[in-house]
Amino acid sequence: MTGKRDKHSVRVEFVVTEQEAVLIKERMAELGITNLSAYLRKMAVDGYIIHLDMSDIQEMIRLLRICSNNLNQYTRRANETGSVYAADVEDLCARLDGLWDGMEKLLRGFANIS
Repeated sequence: MTGKRDKHSVRVEFVVTEQEAVLIKERMAELGITNLSAYLRKMAVDGYIIHLDMSDIQEMIRLLRICSNNLNQYTRRANETGSVYAADVEDLCARLDGLWDGMEKLLRGFANIS
């Protein structure tokens, strides 16, 4: 070792029944946690773990990137040709409206977290 001490230097041990062990492992699996020590430490200190499914947010970010790339292409075309196609603007507006609808749905979901 490099001589550095682990920041967790106090050992705490306790015994559980077989049923409790199964329950602990099930709850860990539900949260996608594989480190038993980290899970037990978090539960002992905070009493709860919040697990957020970020897939909707990642999808929103992906869609925002697509829209911003499209906007950059439209802007480049407008600078080069001096004009913008109405169909391109309508397409971008429709995509942005869809993104706003999705964002409102996400925000309502966050508001329901208790």
